[in-house]
Amino acid sequence: MSTPFVGMIAGMALAFAGWFGGFGAFLLVAALGALGWAAGRWAEGGGSVRGIRDAFERKRR
Repeated sequence: MSTPFVGMIAGMALAFAGWFGGFGAFLLVAALGALGWAAGRWAEGGGSVRGIRDAFERKRR
């Protein structure tokens, strides 16, 4: 799938959520979409659980 097509599908999902579920549903769909996008980018880049653990561990110090 091309990037514009995926963007169009995401926009349509947000529009349906806003129309039928209200603003709260719109925000929920947007937040879950952003988390899904971030997880996909992480997995595409060869991410590992160890990398996430190390990132959180560095923040504590």
